[in-house]
Amino acid sequence: MRVLHFYKTYFPETMGGVEQVIYQIARSVAVYGIETEILTLTQAPEKEGTLVFENHLVHRVSLDFQIASTGFSKSALLRFIELAKQVDLIHYHFPWPFMDVVHFLSRVKKPTVVTYHSDIIRQQFLLKFYRPLMHSFLRHVDCIVATSPNYFATSQILNCYRSKTRVIPIGLDKASYPEINSSLLQYWQGRVGRGFFLFVGMIRYYKGLHILLDAIQGTRFPVVILGSGPTEKELKKHANRLGLNHVYFLGALSNEDKVALISLSLAMVFPSHLRSEAFGISLLEGAMLGKPMISSEIGTGTSYINIHGKTGLVVPPSNPLAFKEAMIFLWNHPEIAVTMGSNAQARYQRLFTSERMAIAYAHLYQELLAGKSG
Repeated sequence: MRVLHFYKTYFPETMGGVEQVIYQIARSVAVYGIETEILTLTQAPEKEGTLVFENHLVHRVSLDFQIASTGFSKSALLRFIELAKQVDLIHYHFPWPFMDVVHFLSRVKKPTVVTYHSDIIRQQFLLKFYRPLMHSFLRHVDCIVATSPNYFATSQILNCYRSKTRVIPIGLDKASYPEINSSLLQYWQGRVGRGFFLFVGMIRYYKGLHILLDAIQGTRFPVVILGSGPTEKELKKHANRLGLNHVYFLGALSNEDKVALISLSLAMVFPSHLRSEAFGISLLEGAMLGKPMISSEIGTGTSYINIHGKTGLVVPPSNPLAFKEAMIFLWNHPEIAVTMGSNAQARYQRLFTSERMAIAYAHLYQELLAGKSG
């Protein structure tokens, strides 16, 4: 079976959460005889073309222009039509309005599934114009996949398509991550110490990092922020205004560095306060490596990964005081933090491995193929 994934960005050019999900699916379903290809956009014309990325093909076409973070590309439409004829099934990743347009213009006849990563939260004005197309697209695809039961239960959009939606939690393959490097451990321990609170991820508006900075004002808690993004400069200015000299902004780093820093940390902190944060891949990475977590209750997959009082602490969103109290608790009770980390790792093994995710997607693909052929 050949499956074509379609999304606006992908490895190795960009390193976001949706890209990680596509990568983990592509990597893990191969054992079931499923060949994966990915069609994506690139902002660098010299990177156009097809490359082999581990066990799958990545087709890159040039981005023509963007409107409200939505990339458009005439060559993507033409390439999609060509590739769709060659594969057995199309796997979309929502949201990306241009994808909906391509779906209808190409008049694709293959089975279709869309992984629903997030509601559209920020672009409410544009959503008024996009909503008819969005609902037409979601009605037309054969199956919708929500990434957690929490998001499925709280999304007003998914509530319209309950009969065709199923839940397949995101899974990670620990073997796809590098082993802990002792020299890197020594290097980072020399720079930032150990037993710090760690945030990993893109620095975007919905990540709530200003809440984290407000929470540690007046404390000496060491905080390490690994990642970069559009609100990074603003966040650094906020840290300076608060006089925080115990926050380390490390920028974007390699997976080797990330694994070393997670292993040195006391706990993962994840102050995302808006539903744009649909799951929380870095939370799951922390759980995979046995770390407790502090996150906010926003009705999404973050509270499916992190169970309050079991794998970490869950606090109300946009509440610096509550976040601070959670940090104080883990700081003052390291033995409980270790136990919560062990519980988190056990929950990862039970619910969030790539093998479990791959089995679910392989079964879904076969079911959709059988239904289409029947």
